[in-house]
Amino acid sequence: MAKIPDLANNGSSSLKIICDFSPPRGGTPSLIGDLDGLNPDIVSVAYNPGKSVRVNPVAAAAWIKANTKQDVVFTLATRDMNKVAIQSLLLGAQLLGLQNIVIVEGDGLSNRDRERFKAVYDFQPTSLIESVRDMNEGKDFRGLKLRVATDFSVGATIDMGRPSDSEIPLAIRKAQTGAKFFLAQAEFDPSVIARFRADFESHFDKGHAPPVFYGVQILAEDGIIFGNVPQGTRSELESGKSGEEIALELIQNLMDQGVRTVYLVPPIFRGGRRDYDSARRVIESARRLAS
Repeated sequence: MAKIPDLANNGSSSLKIICDFSPPRGGTPSLIGDLDGLNPDIVSVAYNPGKSVRVNPVAAAAWIKANTKQDVVFTLATRDMNKVAIQSLLLGAQLLGLQNIVIVEGDGLSNRDRERFKAVYDFQPTSLIESVRDMNEGKDFRGLKLRVATDFSVGATIDMGRPSDSEIPLAIRKAQTGAKFFLAQAEFDPSVIARFRADFESHFDKGHAPPVFYGVQILAEDGIIFGNVPQGTRSELESGKSGEEIALELIQNLMDQGVRTVYLVPPIFRGGRRDYDSARRVIESARRLAS
């Protein structure tokens, strides 16, 4: 199984794509058939998108790895579990042969959510990253010795919608506590990505910045849009330009900047439906552009 930093830093100029995947709202293998033919470098299994009940991302990632031979990364949110539950789940992930993990906080709860369930936040993302680093050194959160140390490659997220003067110091702290790679939320303005990349990498010795997989969302006219979409891009979509074309143009622009690591977000629709066929076409086309 490929660790994500090794994949990103293998010296190859080829495009590396992590594709977002929502685990199904049911525990039968047929519901993961959307992955057929998708073939990214890594499938990123999301954590309960929309705060809905779905297959646990550790279980989904292990099933995908075992049955499709795809490399995977699973997402873990600090919102819903205490320290014992989180670290026990991580030992289960170790048992199942998983090595890549992305740590997030999880969406905040609305007043209606709070009437139905409670947030825990026994860890914050940075403290959980540090805790996983300790597990990799053979210690649990109480400082007790594990029988076998874990070997996780830990990643974190970057919110491109936040001001860089606050988001970059946060990302640096996460890197200092053990984050080895980052997934950046979708950004549609290439100049914003260029500025962020230059500023972020300037804080590390040349060539030693953790790899960032920059987010590219495939838009759909009736889909849900995340991030800041420039009015010009919205106008293109409304006038009939496909979301796939817009995504490929952004990927080409990133490659022109020297970026070879992309986090692809398939179209998302109300109710949680995803268009993975669109993602497959973009992946195939992007690889042709990069070849």
